[in-house]
Amino acid sequence: MAGTLYVVATPIGNLEDITLRALRILKVVDLIAAEDTRRTRQLLTHYGISKPLISYFDHAEGGKSVQLVEQLKAGKQIALVSDAGTPVLSDPGFKLVQAAIQNGIRIVPVPGPSALTAALSVSGLPVQRFAFEGFLPARKKERRERLSSLREEARTLVFFEAPHRLQEFLADALEVLGDRGAMVARELTKIHEELIYGRLSELIQKSAGKAPKGELTVLIAGRGEEKLPTEELLRAEIERLQKQGLRVKEIAELLGERFSYPKREIYRIAVGSR
Repeated sequence: MAGTLYVVATPIGNLEDITLRALRILKVVDLIAAEDTRRTRQLLTHYGISKPLISYFDHAEGGKSVQLVEQLKAGKQIALVSDAGTPVLSDPGFKLVQAAIQNGIRIVPVPGPSALTAALSVSGLPVQRFAFEGFLPARKKERRERLSSLREEARTLVFFEAPHRLQEFLADALEVLGDRGAMVARELTKIHEELIYGRLSELIQKSAGKAPKGELTVLIAGRGEEKLPTEELLRAEIERLQKQGLRVKEIAELLGERFSYPKREIYRIAVGSR
């Protein structure tokens, strides 16, 4: 009789966030497939659990999935965990889950912590509907292209980002999406947890000079939440872009597209402010 694949959520920071069910499953399975065996061993040691671990990370998913499916078919009970949070959500696990489905193996979700839902719950943005984009490309050109494709998205946008790219990401989001309401969640559930609120332009200032550790969760209001810009906001944006060396015509094109605002009017304001 085939075994069961348990997809187990683990703490994203505070070890107390693990569920009683997750602890029970980790105690009874035959094997734990972990994104980072060192991180998972620390968690298991904290709760007095001793189980065989196998490394299961992004670049090894293909081959390891085949091995694990064979063990599941042989009757082994296996738990899949990531470094932190819920597996598969921007973490390894997709190929294993897909292979288990194709082979008729029972899969059981063991829900729990997730940076995605934790950040949404305290964002202050509409979360009845949201679009999760995970990590955007590291290259500026590709990142801006992805952001451009989301310009008309009405749902709240959710991203994961590395700390060393936060300033670049926020600057690109401001340029492409406009100065929308947003939040940056840093070190969720940990000792130095920080939630930074404001418009994108304000978040750039508030996060400048900081060296945040760990992955960040960034939420940005969807298009439907934004009102037409005031003339004061337009003048401030025009001044900022002029300092960057953009010509009036270029500024009118950029801001007109960003805010869905008449380009002639932006041109008039820009000429009048010179």
